Amino acid sequence: MLCETKKDVLELVKEKNISFIQFWFTDVLGILKSFAVTSSELEEGLEEGMGFDGSSIEGFARIEESDMIAMPDPSTFQFLPWRPQDRPVARMFCDILQPDGSHYEGDSRYVLKRMTKKLAERGYMAYMGPELEFFLFEGQDSPNPLDKGGYFDNRPLDMGVDLRREMIFALQDMDIQVEYSHHEVAPSQHEIDLKFDEALAMADKTMTYRITVKEIARNKGCYATFMPKPIFGENGSGMHVHQSLFKGDINAFHDPHDQHHLSQLAKSYIAGIMKHAREIAVVTNQWVNSYKRLVPGYEAPVYISWARRNRSTMVRVPMYKPGKEQATRIEFRSPDPACNPYLAFAVMLAAGLKGIEENYPLPEPIEEDIYEMDETAREDAGIISLPGNLFEALQEVEKSELVRETLGDHIFNKFVVNKKIEWDRYRVHVSQFEIEKYLPIL
Repeated sequence: MLCETKKDVLELVKEKNISFIQFWFTDVLGILKSFAVTSSELEEGLEEGMGFDGSSIEGFARIEESDMIAMPDPSTFQFLPWRPQDRPVARMFCDILQPDGSHYEGDSRYVLKRMTKKLAERGYMAYMGPELEFFLFEGQDSPNPLDKGGYFDNRPLDMGVDLRREMIFALQDMDIQVEYSHHEVAPSQHEIDLKFDEALAMADKTMTYRITVKEIARNKGCYATFMPKPIFGENGSGMHVHQSLFKGDINAFHDPHDQHHLSQLAKSYIAGIMKHAREIAVVTNQWVNSYKRLVPGYEAPVYISWARRNRSTMVRVPMYKPGKEQATRIEFRSPDPACNPYLAFAVMLAAGLKGIEENYPLPEPIEEDIYEMDETAREDAGIISLPGNLFEALQEVEKSELVRETLGDHIFNKFVVNKKIEWDRYRVHVSQFEIEKYLPIL
């Protein structure tokens, strides 16, 4: 629904007899939070926001400073297509404010707003186009696939085709444009690709995409997960993020005279992503499980490099098609779909902008399969790896001025502390692998 003002929202709520309006926001980890207000309370909520206790939200306020205000953004008003149509429910994304009306520094959406404002002050608008992969399982307790299909398979191997269609219809009902969808490489793994949009709008859409996929799956009696690596021995789920910067209507990444059709600005942007890839990894790949995906042999990028056609590299530049200058972009392939999209998009843009401002040089592309290169060949080519686990990623981010500045001290500290707790819990856990391997012989 096209709403731009508070008045538009109030008129539509009355016209459609909407029963509840959900106020959506995320915690520091990117987990969707919400509470519902009735239509009778909506006008006050739009004018003054709705107060809530932030002390129980991950990464929000301490108990002695817990009062927060959720201020809805009228432009994000949409119906929830999985709720009963006779008693419709809608949602709006919220900015989180302090009681005095100032922006709350623990609000992930505000982090991305700051970053896009910084780009706008330099004349740029950032566009993002993430490709989120996910699995469909019988239930949430064990990863039992619904099919044995593979890449681009159709019926009868692809048993999720009807579910994907329902998910796409639901996304379209929420004015989210879908480019295409297909079965992915692993059994019961799927992908629905969204049409690119401005960075903040796309982060909102990414959050909406994830909950929509989960709700449609639940309504059909199965379970959808964006867990990066749920099945041992199979490909994990990634979130390849296509991105570009525009100046007005001009794609700042395009140069018709360059052999790769990339502007110097785009090259410096790629160089920024590469230079800072290790320190932003804990944000783009934030879970212990994320690093089970980032291993050689399963198509996920492990090595910090770039190329045009080579999909073993971390950054890929899709082939240029004559007359399609607006489509010139880069594809950052290491992030996964379980990240906080507001923070992930923000650190990607910060790394790229740093490359532009510092005029980082871009190394030569690597067009051969990096997985087939031995360690000496990779060293000779100057190729280094992404962090191998969450602990290594934490060591990198703690030294990062770029990530701290982008996230702000509050979120940076809360995020790092949370990830340290996660790692500590993981490293003391005794896994089934250890029981099966060591108990019989030690």
